Amino acid sequence: MTDVRPVPDDDAIRYQGQNLSLRTRGSDEDDGPAQASSVADSDRYEEHAAPPAEEQDALQDGMLPRDVPQRTTFYDPVAERQMTQTDAKLFFQRSKIDGRGGGGASWTQSTPHGSPVMVSGSRPATEYGADSLILDHDGGRNPSTLSLYCRRGGHEGAEPSSRAREQQHFPTAAGQPSRPSTRTSQTGLYDAKLVAEPTVGLSNSSLFDTEPHITAELSAISKNIQKILDVRRKYVALSSQGPDDNPRDGPEWDIYPPPPEPAWTQSRAGHTEFPDQHLQSSPRAGGQPSAKRPARRRKPGQDVGEDFDMDDLVPLPADDGMTFKLDESGVYQVFENGDTLAPAIQVPTIREFYMDLDNILTVSSDGPSKSFAFRRLQYLEGKFNLYVLLNEYQETADSKKVPHRDFYNVRKVDTHVHHSACMNQKHLLRFIKSKMKKHPNEVVLFRDGKHLTLAEVFSSINLTAYDLSIDTLDMHAHTDSFHRFDKFNLKYNPIGESRLRTIFLKTDNFIHGRYLAEITKEVISDLESSKYQMVEWRISIYGKSIDEWDKLAAWVVDNKLFSHNVRWLIQIPRLYDVYKASGLMETFEQIVRNVFQPLFEVTKDPSSHPKLHVFLQRVIGFDSVDDESKVERRLFKKFPVPKVWDTKQNPPYSYWIYYLFSNMASLNYWRRKRGFNTFVLRPHCGEAGDSEHLAVAVLGCHSISHGLLLRKVPLLQYVFYLEQIGIAMSPLSNNALFLAYERNPFHQYFRRGLNVSLSTDDPLQFAFTKEPLIEEYAVAAQIYKLSPVDMCELAKNSVKQSGYEASIKRQWLGPNFDKPGKEGNKMVKTNVPDRREEFRYHTLLQERDVLRRYVTYEVNDELAGDLVPSAEPAGSGPTQAGSALAKPEHSEAAAAALAMAAGTQPKANREAARPSDAMADLHLSGSDPRMFPGIFTRDQRSGSLRNLTQAGDWPVDSSETPGEEDYM
Repeated sequence: MTDVRPVPDDDAIRYQGQNLSLRTRGSDEDDGPAQASSVADSDRYEEHAAPPAEEQDALQDGMLPRDVPQRTTFYDPVAERQMTQTDAKLFFQRSKIDGRGGGGASWTQSTPHGSPVMVSGSRPATEYGADSLILDHDGGRNPSTLSLYCRRGGHEGAEPSSRAREQQHFPTAAGQPSRPSTRTSQTGLYDAKLVAEPTVGLSNSSLFDTEPHITAELSAISKNIQKILDVRRKYVALSSQGPDDNPRDGPEWDIYPPPPEPAWTQSRAGHTEFPDQHLQSSPRAGGQPSAKRPARRRKPGQDVGEDFDMDDLVPLPADDGMTFKLDESGVYQVFENGDTLAPAIQVPTIREFYMDLDNILTVSSDGPSKSFAFRRLQYLEGKFNLYVLLNEYQETADSKKVPHRDFYNVRKVDTHVHHSACMNQKHLLRFIKSKMKKHPNEVVLFRDGKHLTLAEVFSSINLTAYDLSIDTLDMHAHTDSFHRFDKFNLKYNPIGESRLRTIFLKTDNFIHGRYLAEITKEVISDLESSKYQMVEWRISIYGKSIDEWDKLAAWVVDNKLFSHNVRWLIQIPRLYDVYKASGLMETFEQIVRNVFQPLFEVTKDPSSHPKLHVFLQRVIGFDSVDDESKVERRLFKKFPVPKVWDTKQNPPYSYWIYYLFSNMASLNYWRRKRGFNTFVLRPHCGEAGDSEHLAVAVLGCHSISHGLLLRKVPLLQYVFYLEQIGIAMSPLSNNALFLAYERNPFHQYFRRGLNVSLSTDDPLQFAFTKEPLIEEYAVAAQIYKLSPVDMCELAKNSVKQSGYEASIKRQWLGPNFDKPGKEGNKMVKTNVPDRREEFRYHTLLQERDVLRRYVTYEVNDELAGDLVPSAEPAGSGPTQAGSALAKPEHSEAAAAALAMAAGTQPKANREAARPSDAMADLHLSGSDPRMFPGIFTRDQRSGSLRNLTQAGDWPVDSSETPGEEDYM
């Protein structure tokens, strides 16, 4: 056995004119104590530490005490002055050590402090490509572990295996397994269950090597971030917006009309993987059987809506006896029965909402917190760039091995597109010309006391069918709409005439939206013919009258606008000031009542609004739309409740979102209890205006659209990453309205690992082709140089962000789509290599683990570790340090901290047991680098020579069999 001697503590190395003595490993033949070898007998190393008097000299020359540079987390004035000289000494001393090593590691085999050691895999370069990140397929190891085949070697046949060295010098702490455990259930998009997760190969003390007051500051920052995450999780859970909260995702949910049967099956077993595909035999929500429902099948792209019949859905569920009431604060409350006084669910008051929002804004504007988040985001971006450099060719090779699947036939969802602009200009022009030629005498409008035919409408504007062209329509928003949202809204009017918009692009008009339904069916036919493109159309409920919901539902049901490729979101324009000025309403409470009362009525008794009940089964959630760049003046110190908001001032964005959130929370509780589908909140957010909108989204929204302003708020961007909040981005739309394409942060978000997808927003205004979503991907691929794997990953993100049923997502992505990493990826369906999924997942785990370690850090941790006797067993660690961590607000994290504390060793032993920092900084093998690379304290600089020597003692050799820790 090779005797690896512990390196003495920093205090044991003296530089006061004495020889620099470093302990090295003994030879294979020497089983006794290793003799300490003098590495540099003739070289004297003087440590020129700054004397205390030097700090006092800073007050000379009239300098005030407040002007003296202070040491912070990111800046050390003493280190700044000494860095150049110290680095020169280290390089010189290193060259001396390497020159005298003789048979040890050479310069080419070791790396400077903090540099990653990466070598090519054990397989030939012709198979995987040079310097590829090789995934371990050994059945004996955890398949979800991202591994880099790094070999440690010394003298041939003498160095023990990495696994043996791990067992000898790094015993696993209680509750801290050496490999990540496989998750059996997923409670969120990569839900942070780091208490149950291991440390993913991170060194136990590498994060806390800085001075205590610096680590304490980082701990305070991390705790503030953790508070934001905890508050968001509370609001999301309360409003039933989590991934497991929607009854629609259950195996018993019945989709009607049913989706088409899969066209291709690889084997007989392929049918058994998707039991949900024969959905006609499943029971309906509410317990009604559907086995006798007649099967209506149609060819995709033809006879849109003919597979739907309202009679197939009767009888509808009955009244369940629960009641609801609009309270004094403008929130609908649900009660178990008419006699109950306490609401069934406690919704946060508007005061609590704004207090939580203020806390988020305070943290997001804190200087050190912004610096912390910015540096972590920069690290994430650099880590992905390094991953791409090492794995680009291997990912391409993996994609080529997948049969049939490529970017064009992976499912992709347009997660943000407005229904009234879902067609391109050429399509709308053809439709208008067709109606003018075939039905010129059809009455389409009632205005000024008389009925007007289509021909009379066009004659009033002196146009004929022959005169119409794309230029005449003038609906493209590419030149004159930049930062002019008012002009952009006018682009919805063909030829600049609002009457044509009413005729062709409205659901509630004289002809009951028949023209819009016809062109909608044509767009649906095109989508079904393409097969792999899905949409989530956003259609408006204005809140002007209480019967809007029934009219919209009747338009969808009567025109049979049901398709496997289409789901709906309800967008609510923030137009109270317009309604108030026109005299339509007196208070904001009328909007709340008009938007939500019909939804509570149909939830209580579906037979009261049968068409609305059927339509809501295809509705995903709510959106809030308007010009975000409008100035929001706070007229009130405390915002009034809706029933007394009677001013002409429009409520701010946060006020609108709160009342959408609070009423949706009550509604979702009731619908979930009844087995009906629930809704999510996915508003327009961060396109322009105040960054407060993003803080509101963090607090209570499922996902957002646009998110451009996240580039200016790094802390909120970091929170979006940690929580994997979905962002539906539309670079072409932003290019025309608010931000030039080359400045769009979409690609930066993608590289950093945020959950982004591409969407079209308004094809009528921005698109030129028949397939606007493919056009969006194509432009992004050209400008940002996206690889096919990148585009397939974006397509997969869009499906996971969408509101499609879980059974549909299983058919599109694989049976375990809701599991993270390689385990949830089925490459034959997504065309995303397993290595890419593993990289994304483990990077996210490492970031959450870094945050958790700082959250559970206490100033007394180091002191508690020093006081433990060296002979004390590992299982009887310091209980005081563990009890200090047990705080109520972080009970789960405290449990993990107690488990970690159970294996705490004295500081000297921990220093000896810790591997060299060069070996601990293998970025892609699961170990996280130091929190702030390049920032050293004086204690670290004094030990840096020792760390470099240790790196030389453990060179990397690709001929040695990988050990278990190489796969962490």
